Amino acid sequence: MILGWNFRTGLEHYVTSRRSADDPSLGDYTGKYKIDGLPQLEIVCNGSVKVYRSAPWNGVYINDISKVSTPVARSIFVHNETAAYFAIENLIDDITIRITLSPDGVSQAFLLKSGSTKWDMIESLPYDPCDNYGYCGANGVCRVNQSPRCLCLQGFMPKSQAEWDMFNQARGCIRKVPLNCSRGEGFTRLSQVKLPDLIDFQLFKNMSLKECKVEGPGCLLWFGNLIDIRDINDDGSHQYLFLRLPASELDSSRSLSKKLVTITVASAISGLLIVGTALSIIWKRRMKSQGLPSGMDGIDLPLYDFATVSVASNHFSQTNKLGEGGFGSVYKGTLSTGQEVAIKRLSKYSGQGPDEFMNEVLLIARLQHRNLVGLVGCCIEGDERMLIYEYMPNKSLDYFLSDHDRSSSLAWKRRFDIVLGIARGLLYLHQDSKLQVIHRDLKTSNILLDADINPKISDFGLARIFRGDDTEAQTRRIVGTYGYMSPEYAFDGKFSVKSDVFGFEVLLLEIISSKRNRGFQHPDHHHNLLGHAWLLWREGRAMELIDESVCASFVESQAERCIQVGLLCVQKFPENRPAMSSVVFMLANEGATLPPPKEPGFFVERSSGSLDAHLVREEPFTANVVTVTLPEGR
Repeated sequence: MILGWNFRTGLEHYVTSRRSADDPSLGDYTGKYKIDGLPQLEIVCNGSVKVYRSAPWNGVYINDISKVSTPVARSIFVHNETAAYFAIENLIDDITIRITLSPDGVSQAFLLKSGSTKWDMIESLPYDPCDNYGYCGANGVCRVNQSPRCLCLQGFMPKSQAEWDMFNQARGCIRKVPLNCSRGEGFTRLSQVKLPDLIDFQLFKNMSLKECKVEGPGCLLWFGNLIDIRDINDDGSHQYLFLRLPASELDSSRSLSKKLVTITVASAISGLLIVGTALSIIWKRRMKSQGLPSGMDGIDLPLYDFATVSVASNHFSQTNKLGEGGFGSVYKGTLSTGQEVAIKRLSKYSGQGPDEFMNEVLLIARLQHRNLVGLVGCCIEGDERMLIYEYMPNKSLDYFLSDHDRSSSLAWKRRFDIVLGIARGLLYLHQDSKLQVIHRDLKTSNILLDADINPKISDFGLARIFRGDDTEAQTRRIVGTYGYMSPEYAFDGKFSVKSDVFGFEVLLLEIISSKRNRGFQHPDHHHNLLGHAWLLWREGRAMELIDESVCASFVESQAERCIQVGLLCVQKFPENRPAMSSVVFMLANEGATLPPPKEPGFFVERSSGSLDAHLVREEPFTANVVTVTLPEGR
């Protein structure tokens, strides 16, 4: 396998990922041997977004790629007039080496022994968290085996101390004291670090920048931010990084030093000579312990490091992947204790930002109920944000209702128990917990099912806490899922516990009918599932709403009560909807007297010229759709 260029033909060799494990079409990731400036290996997403970068070639080898070499294979680098490439060379005749790029951007080297049919993985990149491009942001250094993992370099401080303290180093570090080549400025030396990315640099054989002088047979000079620095095993190459500092940051023994002794790195390949490595850059190290993010004090929640979670999920392999959505991906994992978990790993481009992440952590950690999903722990490290939940072997309610055969396996009693369990979970959130919580994103995919098919409400990223006598709030950022939103929230941004009541009863009607509210179609009208249920109720045909697969097992009085409660809870005006305490009482008590329901809100979905003008639009213009695929077992 070769990555690089043939200068005679102009042909470039590179590797591209598959779209998925089951789809061999071209994926999002590409691995290349870049030769602009100094050669280095790169993995990019969508053609330009770097996810991994090796150290630059120093004339002999690429320092942090030396770990690829094994007793049976070694990495080689060729640079001459006809070609420039990187390859892995077999050292034993009866083996075969291949390099692949996985659908999620991980470069993997495999070995096949003669007579065997099993490919053994011998190396992968990124190798550890610090291999992720720009892990500690601009002017930060990543130290893989130390805590805290990210530090600002000497002469710099976090651009946002608040975000840095929450282990969000993406914004990096900024200069504290400007350089002006004043008296007393000098240099400090760093060793065993990967050189910064070659974004804004120049290669000089002899150099003098006005009065700022660096003397030596040659140097690399960086301008602007320094990106993607990490610790590496130097292997005796004595390649140093010299950092220019103001006098206030220098040790007294170095403060008057202006000359550097640069170290010559001999080039074994003709056509390229890199002599010495020096920097004229301002850097500062601010040593500050990183504690837990603000608000997590006093919460008894295990905090796992990235390495532990990576091992638990088999390094986030495709075989462990349970699902994905706007937030990122969910993986099945097994902790060292043997406990099975679901790991929700937020993407850097996640629709769920730091606020929603912390909201979910703080809420679930404080709430405990048999009908709420349990949070086992979390991981907050560098750019990584992960939530670790108890594993739900029976997947989600959406998994069952989306398939006719699977929905048929849910008998009436099981469905009624699920409805009652969700209602009790919401009652706990609204009234019985220490906090008054509004979920705001109830839907079938957010109802998980444990081994005994008990429902667990999940995904609290959009939830809100009400304090004191507050009963209603308003927002300009309307988030959630169409079909489950109440009219007052979708149109005006107003939400309250009655918004959750509306969403719950959409769930109820979907559970007993095995049909979706959004996307429901009927040959005789343009109503959605709510409108269809309302028409059947008015015409005395409500039992036609029940899924035919449970007709032999359902209790008619119980089913009729479910439908009536459902219609009471989706009434257009929130003040007409019952509280969850009343909902639980009406569902659980056969003798309860139920009032007649009024017209529901949002009961038309498809447009039609014959529709009455008073019918409410299903799709408000200003709302943002958020849909999520939640953990599903394999």
